[in-house]
Amino acid sequence: MGIISLEKADRLFWLGRYTERVFTTLQTFFDFFDKMLDEDDHAYVHFCEELAIPVIYSDKDDFIHQYLFTKEDPNSVYNNMLRAFDNGVVLRDELGSRTLSYIQMALDRIEKAAVEFEAPLIYNLQPVIDDIFAFWGCLDDQVGDEECRNIIKCGRYLERLDLYIRLGYSYPSIEKEFNKFLNRLHKIRIGYNLSEVDRLTGIINMGEEWESRRHDALGALWNIF
Repeated sequence: MGIISLEKADRLFWLGRYTERVFTTLQTFFDFFDKMLDEDDHAYVHFCEELAIPVIYSDKDDFIHQYLFTKEDPNSVYNNMLRAFDNGVVLRDELGSRTLSYIQMALDRIEKAAVEFEAPLIYNLQPVIDDIFAFWGCLDDQVGDEECRNIIKCGRYLERLDLYIRLGYSYPSIEKEFNKFLNRLHKIRIGYNLSEVDRLTGIINMGEEWESRRHDALGALWNIF
C-alpha cells in the first residue's frame, strides 16, 4: 500500500478503538443487564461510573434503550459502532469490501435489535460480538498491508487496556493486554510519547500493587498519543 497518510493512519487507529469499545462494553453490559434484572435495578449507575459516562438515564429501562440504541446518546453502543463504520468506509481501499462488510453487519444487527427491542436482548446482540470477531479475523486473513493491521491493532489494544483498567479486570488480564499493546506500538510508524510509555510500564511492572496507581496508569495511557 505504500506510505499511509496521517489522516488514514488516524482513521485506522480509531477504527481499532471503536470496534474494541463496542466489543468490550457490550460484553460488560451483558453482565450488568443480568444484575439489573435479578438483583439491583440501579446497577447501571456503577457501570456508568466505571466508564466515566454521565448518568443521564431515568431508570434501568431508559438506560438499556438509550445506551444500546440511540444516536442521541454520544456514549451509546450504536454511536460507537456507527463511528467505526464511518471510519471503515473511508478505508475501503485499505480494508477491502469483504472485511468492511462485517462492520456493516454489526451495525445492521444493532439497528435490527433496536426494532425488536422486546425480544431477548442478549440473543439479538450476541451476533454483534460475533461480527466484530469476524472482522478481526478477516483483517488478518484479507488485509495484506502489515502497517495497516498494526495501526488498527494498536488502537484496539489501547482501548482494551483502558477499559480493562476502568472496569477492574484482574492483573494478569491487564498485563496480557499491555504486552499486546506494546508489541503493536513498537511496530507502527506513528509518533508517541516514550516517557509516558515508560511511566505506564513502570506501573504495570509493580504487579498486583499496580492498583494503587490506577489513576496514574490511565493518565499515562491517555498521554501516549
